[in-house]
Amino acid sequence: MLGYICKYAPVEVFESMGVKMERIEPDVTNFNQAEIRMHPNICSFAKGVLEEVMRGEYEGVILTTCCDSIRRLYDVLREEFPDKFVYMLDTPRITKDAGITLYEQRIRAMIREYEEFSGKTFDENEFCGFLKGKEEEQQYAVKSNSVNIGIIGARANESIKKILAENGANVAFDLTCTGLGRKILVEEENVLNGYARGLLSQFPCMRMEQAANRDELIKRSAGSVDGIIYHTVQFCDNYAYEYAWLKGWLDRPLLLLETDYTRQSGGQVRTRIEAFLESLSSGRDSAQGTGTGNRTGRAGKLQDAAERWKKGDGPMYVMGIDSGSTSTNAVIMDQDRKIKAFSVVRTGAKSGVSAERALKDVLEKAGLTREDISWIVSTGYGRVSIEFADENVTEISCHGKGAHYFNPKIRTILDIGGQDSKAIRLSENGEVKDFVMNDKCAAGTGRFLEMIARTLEVSLDEMGAIALTSREEIEITSMCSVFAESEVISLIANNKEKNDIANGVCNAIANKAYGLLKRVGMEPDFMMTGGVAKNPGVVRAVERKLGARLYICDEPEIVGATGAALYALEQMERQQEA
Repeated sequence: MLGYICKYAPVEVFESMGVKMERIEPDVTNFNQAEIRMHPNICSFAKGVLEEVMRGEYEGVILTTCCDSIRRLYDVLREEFPDKFVYMLDTPRITKDAGITLYEQRIRAMIREYEEFSGKTFDENEFCGFLKGKEEEQQYAVKSNSVNIGIIGARANESIKKILAENGANVAFDLTCTGLGRKILVEEENVLNGYARGLLSQFPCMRMEQAANRDELIKRSAGSVDGIIYHTVQFCDNYAYEYAWLKGWLDRPLLLLETDYTRQSGGQVRTRIEAFLESLSSGRDSAQGTGTGNRTGRAGKLQDAAERWKKGDGPMYVMGIDSGSTSTNAVIMDQDRKIKAFSVVRTGAKSGVSAERALKDVLEKAGLTREDISWIVSTGYGRVSIEFADENVTEISCHGKGAHYFNPKIRTILDIGGQDSKAIRLSENGEVKDFVMNDKCAAGTGRFLEMIARTLEVSLDEMGAIALTSREEIEITSMCSVFAESEVISLIANNKEKNDIANGVCNAIANKAYGLLKRVGMEPDFMMTGGVAKNPGVVRAVERKLGARLYICDEPEIVGATGAALYALEQMERQQEA
């Protein structure tokens, strides 16, 4: 079996010789092998491919010259596997006749080397017959009564398409490095030349001459879909620049997905995609379309509860529960949109157990039983682990709805929780217009503050308070949790005051938060949510950076749970009207 990575790879050439071909799609937990053999700045895709080859049963690997990282990958693979067929196929930058002829020559050179390596023989006539019998894979198309998504950028792994399918979305086109289909041309008089022409006529890579025309090709396709996912690998500059360019003029909602090809980022990728779909589905029963939707008797339960409410059999209550990394928050709301009770409990080792504690606590505070709650919506990272929830919605949508509930004037939200940060921009109706999230690093979050507080030997509450008494401006240059802690230790060694260090940390968090807000597009009024909104030092630092006041509700940790409760109530209202 030969592995390959690029849609320009001559897969059919090898298949005509009886070779099994497999596209290498990294799905790794770490880069242990790659970190030993490659420079740390090599992109995560190249590292992931190396990890897959190291543990796979590949006879060889076909690479194409798409970037410097892949060139370095080639060097490492040649050194690690001298007995395998590791080949770098240099794809031309131009796709006119000269480029096609050049690519044909390079494919022929590759064939000769593989024949020598394997002892197999390539027959051009057999290859022609093979191509004639091979059906060209069809691109997906727009589907009615469905949210249609286009994917562009660099590579779109199967997990993205799986998440979209699970949420009822249709992939209308995929214009990435992988693509949805292969262009196969059969020219009997010059088979390999026609074949090369077909490969090079696919949607152009960023390194090719036609890259200048990518915007026109994208514009032509974008009009047919509801939204576009732009996928790229972290630190892939070429595609990052293109995204910034497209965002300025493309008239379709655009979601940037930067992945590192590790399983640890799977949760955040899912949250981003589902939140994006929810924003596209606003006004089309978004919660119903993106919830779990697979619980036994879910539809019947919803209908029964709505009918009881319609008959006036007592008050109706719904619940929202937000399962975060630091706290699990629950809100019970009545049919008049009034909060009857809320609970904030510490998230322990298991999100499901913490959710049960929050459920018990909030029911006791409300003087209600589980049977009194008509519908429960979960949100947060642990939302899918809450078994008693009837459906789930992403925290992006819930924070937007919750913020609008507490203050309809809010247009921009900064949410800093235990392990992530988000900036969310809202419409006048409280619908999510755009959002950005930090990556899987916990820098500038609640966990980061807890670590610094321990280093300073103060409580988390004290840290925020003493920052307000600072007299000396101290700059914390790194937002990496590890490096920042080292800086703090160094400052302590230099006899710097705790209050000055605490203020420096708050300013560093504010700088990072400001970057998120700038990316989403700042529009007053501003609101801060999440546990970090209780830290007066961070709040002051963010307000100074913004040059504007932050609205903070009495309990900023329950905004997401409140939004989830509102989703639950809307479900009941829609069912009652049906």
